[in-house]
Amino acid sequence: MKKTYLLILAGIVAITAGSTWVRQSSAPTLMTRKVAGNIYMVFGADDKPDTFTGGNIALSVGDDGVVMVDSKMPPVVDQISAAIEKLGGASPKYLLNTHVHGDHTGGNPHFHPHSTIVAQENVRKRLVADKPADTWPVITFDNSLSIYMNGEQIEAVHYPKSHTDGNAVIYFTNSHVVHMGDLFFNGMLPFIDLDSGGTVQGYKKHVKEILEKVPDDVAIIPGHGALATKADLTKYARMLDETVSLVTGKMNQGKSLEEIQKEGIQQEWQAWSWYFITVDKWIDTIYKSYSVQQE
Repeated sequence: MKKTYLLILAGIVAITAGSTWVRQSSAPTLMTRKVAGNIYMVFGADDKPDTFTGGNIALSVGDDGVVMVDSKMPPVVDQISAAIEKLGGASPKYLLNTHVHGDHTGGNPHFHPHSTIVAQENVRKRLVADKPADTWPVITFDNSLSIYMNGEQIEAVHYPKSHTDGNAVIYFTNSHVVHMGDLFFNGMLPFIDLDSGGTVQGYKKHVKEILEKVPDDVAIIPGHGALATKADLTKYARMLDETVSLVTGKMNQGKSLEEIQKEGIQQEWQAWSWYFITVDKWIDTIYKSYSVQQE
């Protein structure tokens, strides 16, 4: 599955041998939206492969400088810098990566000379294994880490065995804004990277934990998809519960993966299929994750 993911990314932004990214001559356009206070979201129209720009970015821009969450991919890094400048900021003091995938860390080298890259320690381990040094985090944490800037605590919390083994959710505590990284694909079936330590069991559990933690008026920046509310995350948690219960129930009846895929999932969630994670792929992920019993 991890290889499939990388191949899709390769079709979006050409990749040369190894881990060097090649910038497209014409990149899709990024947009900026104010979320709350001094928090902004930078995003693209990622509804099809030729408009894919990578994971959503959060920016805290204030008197203390800029904190950025995730860095998208090389073709759009100049647009990210331009968006920060337009908001009155300079190069980020801190760049937090929510997890290891290249559509969230691919822009790290562009910001590396001036920004301190921060991530959960498993992110560094995986990036050190096959990415150049200017991509690597220089500050890591195990369970959590806080940065106090622009009048609030910006807390990164590790949620293991979820989308990968190194996912962090970023809480802008005073602003009531949360960046969930790929623990939330708003309105889409999720990609869970089983080859990088992710599990459906952990993913589902942690989404519920986050839902219980956030305030009712929270604004949620998903890893992919539109800016969301707590109601949107509640619906997402229900999708996870219902589709996982359906598939695991059929597994317990002794049905094969192929039989379950042929029968599909509930009609309500079929429209959440997208070009990368189809209904068949989501069923396959659930089946494989629950075939190996995990906490």
